Amino acid sequence: MSVGAVVAIYFIVWWTSLFAVLPWGVRSQAESADVTPGTDPGAPVRPLMLYKVIATSLIALVVTAGIVYIMTSGIIALEDIPLPFKTAE
Repeated sequence: MSVGAVVAIYFIVWWTSLFAVLPWGVRSQAESADVTPGTDPGAPVRPLMLYKVIATSLIALVVTAGIVYIMTSGIIALEDIPLPFKTAE
């Protein structure tokens, strides 16, 4: 497997993981009773983005390593994955 393929897999997994991690620990201004005038009450008080980026990176690293291992070890081959359209042979 090429380095470019691994980077592409990591990139896709990272963005997918980010959207799964973003809601973790978010408290809105309305929930904390600290609404700043002129802002939406649903806006987060402290989004803690640095921690979420670190968690996303670690999760994406583990998932990508698992995908690369499965693809390179031969546990699942590309031919084993069903395709929606059969090609004429």
